[in-house]
Order: sequence, then structure tokens, then C-alpha cells
Amino acid sequence: MSAHTQPSALGDVLLVEDEDALALGLVDLLEGAGYRVTRAATGEDAIALARSRSFDAVILDVILPGRDGFDVCCELKTRSPRLAVLMLSARDASSDKVRGLRLGADDYLSKPFDTLELLARVEALFRRAALAPRTLAWTAAGIRVDVIRCEAFRDDARLDLSAREFQLLLYLLDRRGELVTREQLQRDVWGLSPDVLTRTVDIHVARLRKKVEANPAVPRLIMTVQGLGYRLLA
Repeated sequence: MSAHTQPSALGDVLLVEDEDALALGLVDLLEGAGYRVTRAATGEDAIALARSRSFDAVILDVILPGRDGFDVCCELKTRSPRLAVLMLSARDASSDKVRGLRLGADDYLSKPFDTLELLARVEALFRRAALAPRTLAWTAAGIRVDVIRCEAFRDDARLDLSAREFQLLLYLLDRRGELVTREQLQRDVWGLSPDVLTRTVDIHVARLRKKVEANPAVPRLIMTVQGLGYRLLA
């Protein structure tokens, strides 16, 4: 593994790619755009680097020697749910995309890809990161969230939240009392265009309610604003 220490004001990116030619091209591309890039050639190296220092985003190939990208994504997201992950794969199967997203990946790009599209997706990851909660601890209606430890509790019982559910809860908490539209959630939490027709937001809100509400059938915390979106009550 090698590190490029060119100063950057945009952020630190961990690139996990075993193909040398592609990796060198991506390092040049990203550094030219203003990012600081560290490259790892294996999943084991990526995990070791993530344990030793912090990164703002990870560009992660699925097919790697040893531990594959899915395994690496799962471990990275378990350790740091707020870490932004863009997965790359030569496999365009929708099942692979769904698997990656369910493991907590923020985006998925199939090879071969246009370099401008990759840069645009990385920029989107950093825009969403800039929307991260401004408070490191939250308490609302019996729910307590520790942003540093990536843990949430209801009446002192630890909640078993997926990485995406945790991100969704943080987003709503940071905007408590405000109407949050489905389009906002698609864009900022999932990185999807508002034009994309999907039930993902509603499905995840329903799952989150089951875990945070005392009675999910009669929610007192996450309220539905009919036809518009959701509001988290203080």
C-alpha cells in the first residue's frame, strides 16, 4: 500500500483497488481534483489503514484478492457508520448493487465508468458528509444518540440499527421539528436523484419506527406528513 500526501482542502480518500494501472489513473484523477488519496491494494490493507487513521470517503472495488469489497464494506461501516463508501465493480448485476447498498455502501458504480461521473459521485459523497449532524449527542422522546460511538438507545436499551437506519435517524434528529421531504432523504441520505421512483425511504422509515417507537402503530417521534415526507418531533 502507498500513500500520497499532497495537501488537500477537499478531504481524505481511501482508494481500494488491486489493478495497478487503474489505481494510478484514479489517484492522478482524484489528486488533480484536490483530494488527498491513499491507496490500498487488498481488503486487509484497507481495513488496517482505516483502523490507523480516519478517512472522509472510501472508493472500494468489489473484486479484491483475499477479502472482497462486500466484506470490507461491512467491516468499515460497522466500525464507522458515517464513513462514505463508493463501491466499484465490473459486475453490473442488480443483485450485487443491492447487496452493496444493503451493507451500507452510499453509492455503487459499474466498470467501465466515465471519470467525470466518478468525480461527480465523489463530490456528492462529500456534499452529503457536509450535511452531517452538528451535535455529537442527541436526546429526544426517550431516544438517546451518541454520534461519536455510533450508538442509539431507547430507555437505556441499545438499539440494533443498520448503518443506513443510523444515518436516517441522525438526519431527522438534526432537523427535528422540520418537514423533511422524501426527495430530501433520497438525495442526502441515499444519494439518489429525486426523480428516481422508489419506496426505499418509506421502507426504511417503517423499519426505523419499529426500533425507536414504543408503539410503531401509533408513532410519537417520527410523524408522517401526508404526501410530503416526515417530521421528527422534539
